[in-house]
Amino acid sequence: MAVRKIAVLTSGGDAPGMNAALRAIVRIGDGFGMEIIGIRRGYSGLLARDFEPLTSQDMSDTVQKGGTILFTARCKEMMEERYQIQAAEILKEENIDALVVVGGDGSFRGAQALAAQGINVIGIPATIDLDLACTDYTIGFDTAVNTAMEAVDKVRDTSTSHERISIIEVMGRHAGYIALWCGIACGAEEILIPETYDYNDKLLIERIRERAATGKKKHIIINAEGVGQSEALAARIENATGIESRTTILGYMQRGGAPSSRDRVMASLMAQQAIEALLEGRVNRVVVYREGMVQDLAIDEALSMQKALPEKLVALTKRLVRR
Repeated sequence: MAVRKIAVLTSGGDAPGMNAALRAIVRIGDGFGMEIIGIRRGYSGLLARDFEPLTSQDMSDTVQKGGTILFTARCKEMMEERYQIQAAEILKEENIDALVVVGGDGSFRGAQALAAQGINVIGIPATIDLDLACTDYTIGFDTAVNTAMEAVDKVRDTSTSHERISIIEVMGRHAGYIALWCGIACGAEEILIPETYDYNDKLLIERIRERAATGKKKHIIINAEGVGQSEALAARIENATGIESRTTILGYMQRGGAPSSRDRVMASLMAQQAIEALLEGRVNRVVVYREGMVQDLAIDEALSMQKALPEKLVALTKRLVRR
């Protein structure tokens, strides 16, 4: 299959490193004589024909930028077949040989739908939540965890000074990976994630009391967004223990900032894999990082996988937070 013209979009929640992926797609593709078309604002921009040509020069000074220079948006219309057909027709009219989608699960579902309409697609995983079962790494996760970790370290200082309990809520609606990694890295006393938390405040409060009885002066509780109710939890803990409790919700700051070196390099390697797959005639694929290697899988196979928390990581949190 000759690939002369490809389009690229970023979709769903932004993730640090998306621009590094865009830069690599354009520069590597350009090196092989491809014409690269950027689609602004994800699938919404595709339906609106919001296109712009991208050249290697356009990618100067982008690798260090957070967010996405193509902007992003969520597009409910792409869940409907009539809009999927419309999007595919637009790409065919524009003589696009393949579409590269940089995003998470929802973005890949849109790509899968376009593949069913005869469009050649390649997905590159970019989501801070690390919630894609098909890959061991997603662009943006490392930066988000480091951003959260630095914030928790700062909150710890004031929590220690005031001898209080600090509940720090990090992002992760359906997956607790940011909370897990941040909790381990920050030495949290408790880590609450949607996959395992049973909402048993009594046990949580009892552990806090036991630690306080041994002379512990502060408690850091990392709470995933999917568990939520941080303010109410803090109030219940304070009422039950008499220890001042405060909540910090980090929110969207975890999506921002310059990407880490790992996110920049992984984004570039994944983009290279995407271009190589297209050149070798492998389409309707998702680029993944598995078993220490960047590779690609059939999109249907990739999206059929189910993700489970690593048992060793969960065991580690239990062993570390008991003290």
